Amino acid sequence: MAERRRDIEFTEFVSTKSPWLRKVAYLLSGDWHRADDLTQSTITKLYTHWHRAGGVENVDGYARTTLVNTFLAEQRSPWRRVLLRRVEDDRAGLPEPDLDAILDLRQALTELPARQRATVVLRYYCDLTVGQTAEALNCSEGTVKSQTARGLDALRRALQSHRQNVLAGGLEA
Repeated sequence: MAERRRDIEFTEFVSTKSPWLRKVAYLLSGDWHRADDLTQSTITKLYTHWHRAGGVENVDGYARTTLVNTFLAEQRSPWRRVLLRRVEDDRAGLPEPDLDAILDLRQALTELPARQRATVVLRYYCDLTVGQTAEALNCSEGTVKSQTARGLDALRRALQSHRQNVLAGGLEA
């Protein structure tokens, strides 16, 4: 009976939260295919630990932390270094606004190191505080602040560089 109730709670959680987890995974990885893999790995880990996750006060936070830790572990994995990056970005079936600024920001976000990307996504997409982000990443608040500052500086530089290239290209035409 307890297992059945656990499965029902888990199924309800996954059906309502998997699109959100997938979006966060996409922002971390920059690729919808990897986001799907990260989401699936996270859901699997959540299921195996649902007896613990179901009892926490903030299940969304537990799921988000599991997702971020899965992403960071994958970044450190040796097999990741030999994977070929997909040249074309397959986003078929997902409507996306055709706004250059969004695309530029997403591209710049994918160029950030994993830890900086994680702090920026958690702080500004997930709206976590410094303390919540530190807890999710299992690091100090000072580390979150420095990684966030470095990540934002890198994003600003990348976006400024892109604007300058666009302006220079426009003047040559």
